[in-house]
Amino acid sequence: MNVLEDMGKPLFFPAASDGLEPPGNRRGIAVRTAARSLSVMQKEALIVSSLGGRVWRVSSDEGAYLDGDDAAPCPLGHMTTGMVAAFMETAQRLARRRGIALPGLRLVQDNYYTMTGSALKGTMTGGALPVRLAAEIDASTSREQAEALMRDAVVQAPVRGLMSAALKSRFTLTHNGRAIEPGRVERVGGGPVTPGADLFDASRPGPEVGSELMRRGGMSPVTDEITSSAGSSYASEQSRRLHVRGICTIDPDGVKVIEQQLFNPHGSIFYMRSEEAEAAGGRGRAPDAMSYVSAGLAFCFLTQFGRYAKIVRKPLSSYAVVQDTGFSGWAPAGRASAEPVETHVHLGTEHDDDFARRALEMSEQTCFLHALCRSVIDVGIEVVSRLQSTSAGSIDR
Repeated sequence: MNVLEDMGKPLFFPAASDGLEPPGNRRGIAVRTAARSLSVMQKEALIVSSLGGRVWRVSSDEGAYLDGDDAAPCPLGHMTTGMVAAFMETAQRLARRRGIALPGLRLVQDNYYTMTGSALKGTMTGGALPVRLAAEIDASTSREQAEALMRDAVVQAPVRGLMSAALKSRFTLTHNGRAIEPGRVERVGGGPVTPGADLFDASRPGPEVGSELMRRGGMSPVTDEITSSAGSSYASEQSRRLHVRGICTIDPDGVKVIEQQLFNPHGSIFYMRSEEAEAAGGRGRAPDAMSYVSAGLAFCFLTQFGRYAKIVRKPLSSYAVVQDTGFSGWAPAGRASAEPVETHVHLGTEHDDDFARRALEMSEQTCFLHALCRSVIDVGIEVVSRLQSTSAGSIDR
């Protein structure tokens, strides 16, 4: 059953929704994401940022590799979209400040992740590998200036804060309505944050839905990387590398358009739009970069709950999170920074508290994007013109 389709709502829309406010802002941008599972792999999220305050509803699904319907972008697609949009935003801001023309700038970003070990033995672990970013420029643009600009753009982009320091995520755990100790993971100070009972069901498209925010294309190109098949990501023992690409351009109206391609596991192409809120210098016609980043984190984490429960054959009756993320802002001020991700987990199960804790521990351990946060990830940059290319190396940590 395709729950997302049966709900009769657009998959992405600005939501007229009460009850969701951004968390305390300690660094410049604070984002709260409330997300829930609708089926084993279909999910929805409501996101609000301290910049602008508009609530966005976005959706996620998986492809055949997780027996999904491929109706919406996968969680890693949301992260890649937000990351490349953030790099594009900072590049544009720096270019304006430095008086550098970058006509037709096109960013091509490749994200890689790993999954190794056994879920049944408790050794399965997700990992994040270095990011590759190619900046394609018009041949008339100074290559040296573009290289320096892209290095600075990556260092200063808010998302870079998640990758430039090993951040240990924090959690609370609520099991069948009771707050319990979360186990081996780091604990959030204070009590759990609970989504309102009707927060999701009450969300509806606002009076101005605007242009299409997301659409599905065909299948991603077939490459020799493909190791997936129907249901293959449910294997209890794995050793594989995932590859997601995001291609970011600017449309004539100034909105970023990101083409997300999923090479391994093999999935669909999705086209997603992004723009910063008015408070950040944009017009707020699409979800902003850090909202996509935050949605990707929440969706990927929820996917691991559903996957683990299915592997160990202990289904979850419900699972949802309220997640807070904090990032340095858009004003250039040296290296970007970020807060540890704080996630309030709400599980409904027929099983005991020990299983709830185990599900949380394994989901954090296998989540690709919590792995990205707890690692120091390099970004390799290449600036490419129509006539020649050069490698600009990796960003300093």
